[in-house]
Amino acid sequence: MQKKSKTVLVADDDRTLRLMLSKMLEKNGYQVVTADRGEKSLFLALEKDIDAFLIDLNMPGLGGIEICERIRSIARYRITPIICITAMEEDGNLSEVFAAGATDFINKPVNPIVLEARLKAHLQKVKYYSEMEQTRRYLNRYVSAKTQRMVEAYSLTGLLPSPERHKVCVMFTDVRGFTALSQRVDLEMLFERLSRNLGMQVDSVHAHGGYIDKFGGDGLMAIFDYDNAVERSCRCALNIMEVTRRNQKLGDKSAFELGIGLHVGEVLIGNIGSDDHLDYSVIGETVNLASRLCNYAEPMHIDVSREVVREVESKDLEFDEPKFVRMKGIEEPVAIYHLLGCGRDTERYQSNEKPTAGHVS
Repeated sequence: MQKKSKTVLVADDDRTLRLMLSKMLEKNGYQVVTADRGEKSLFLALEKDIDAFLIDLNMPGLGGIEICERIRSIARYRITPIICITAMEEDGNLSEVFAAGATDFINKPVNPIVLEARLKAHLQKVKYYSEMEQTRRYLNRYVSAKTQRMVEAYSLTGLLPSPERHKVCVMFTDVRGFTALSQRVDLEMLFERLSRNLGMQVDSVHAHGGYIDKFGGDGLMAIFDYDNAVERSCRCALNIMEVTRRNQKLGDKSAFELGIGLHVGEVLIGNIGSDDHLDYSVIGETVNLASRLCNYAEPMHIDVSREVVREVESKDLEFDEPKFVRMKGIEEPVAIYHLLGCGRDTERYQSNEKPTAGHVS
């Protein structure tokens, strides 16, 4: 596929200079649009997709500084190169030019080699920035926001942050009967179905203000912190079950039977591993108990700890009476509650009827 040439807008009231700059740029493979006044350059900027601007500072009507400000106010031109053409006597205004959003300047008479070098360099920077932004958007699907911020800080300082204690609500999910299912279903098909299922769960976690700490085979571990973390995690779990039941009724093969466990408490968040491979993760007894609650949960049940029930303030979230269970590594029996649903929708969750939209999420 032929590479699309970049479009440069040349704004100058001097017709001879406009023609000369146009020829310089076209010779180097650029498409050129021209304007003889500031107002026209803004009109063209809105009408077309411009990759770079070459603007004379001294034009009738809108001057170069005001044009820069107007261009920068247009969202899609936030990082687009703006190179101002200046006369030697105008160099005293350069601080205002850069404050208005200009990327660079070039003196008259314009040297074609200098122009091409600067334009090419600025367009390359924009390309790198766009690629990084795209990578960042994709990274959001794989790496938690906390991990990304830690990596950014590490890249700037070269220092790994010390582990920190936080109170969070931890949610584990797990597909029931996945091992047996993997023996009956084609591996590629099973992978595609599991990917869709986990994608649904990830969307729900993000929608309820949580983040994914890690994936574990056929399930995930999600963290909810800050305000109303417990209630948000409960509503997230209910939402996941709601969507699963709805998809099961629609015959969706990716709607696997799930078990979910929730526990709230103090954890340590920090880097685990070696210098060559680090995992920025959450550790502590809170994580262990949440995982055990998930393992204990029956298919399509949400099992939560007494601490979760105690911290829920909303009257519409309902739980059944606790069941006391002995768990490995824990001396006292653990009180396990089933999260039943939201108020009047509780019976619908238990009877697998679809809840009315808006009561869960």
